[in-house]
Amino acid sequence: MMRRAVVFDETGVRVVERAIPALQLDEALIELSVAGVCSTDLALTRGYMNFRGVLGHEFAGVVTQGPAEWVGQRVVGEINIACGKCDLCLMGIPSQCRNRYTLGISGNYDGAFANIFKLAVRNLHRIPDNVSDIEAVFTEPLAAACQILQQVHLRPTEPVYILGVGRLGMLCAQVIHQAGVPVIGIVRHDRQVELLEKWGIESRRREDIPDARASVVVDCTGNAAGFAEALTLVRPRGTIVLKSTYEGIPQANLSKVVVDEITVMGSRCGPFDVALRLLAQKRIDVLSMIDGEYALSEAPAALVRAAQGGVLKLLLRP
Repeated sequence: MMRRAVVFDETGVRVVERAIPALQLDEALIELSVAGVCSTDLALTRGYMNFRGVLGHEFAGVVTQGPAEWVGQRVVGEINIACGKCDLCLMGIPSQCRNRYTLGISGNYDGAFANIFKLAVRNLHRIPDNVSDIEAVFTEPLAAACQILQQVHLRPTEPVYILGVGRLGMLCAQVIHQAGVPVIGIVRHDRQVELLEKWGIESRRREDIPDARASVVVDCTGNAAGFAEALTLVRPRGTIVLKSTYEGIPQANLSKVVVDEITVMGSRCGPFDVALRLLAQKRIDVLSMIDGEYALSEAPAALVRAAQGGVLKLLLRP
């Protein structure tokens, strides 16, 4: 029996047939219900990580094979497949495992853009009954947004500036706003203004924001120029939270980091349990962020559209 999978290699993005993967004892086979196109997927097709393989890491699906207690369950899954044995795993930081595979991001572990794929059982989380599949597909990026609150002490008296109010930036803005901290989204498109206004979040154009005044800047731009812009915005002894991974090497004035005593915080994956709870409580609006659905066979076209400015979340259906 074969499966359909979205592969990126030297020839570009294409849909191919591949054998259903064999399972290890700690893995489950998952039938895809819906997948989300992420900015990281786009970066991988532009050379990030020198990736070759099956794309995709945002998904909701149903377990079809694995431990009996998981079969038939609707699930989402964490993307870091850890060894459980290295020093960082034993310190309770499996997301930084020295021997980790990463779902659909490192080429040695096939991603979720496939009608059938596998993932380690310990990475799975059950989807609450009142959370739909298309809401659940936002769990991974929403968890990444929640990670900011676990890493940085935010004050309710000082606004957080979100630079790059796109797929991830919209979630970061909502999460921080829900925590009772004022948020200012730095916008470029009218659609961004409309959504932020709907959620009660302030928006401003970059030209209306003075330099060196922001206490906290969250960079969600996904491009190397974003870090330099964040350095321009942040005040002395302020904090930059980097949610972006870059295809290239950022060109920025690192002397400013030293002279102005700026804290730069890398922020990656986050708590799935918190994200699922927010979705179950309907505290985060993800449905307004969906800009279209495509069949898995149309994935190349979906990735082209996702790369267009202002497009938010696109979904893939098997």
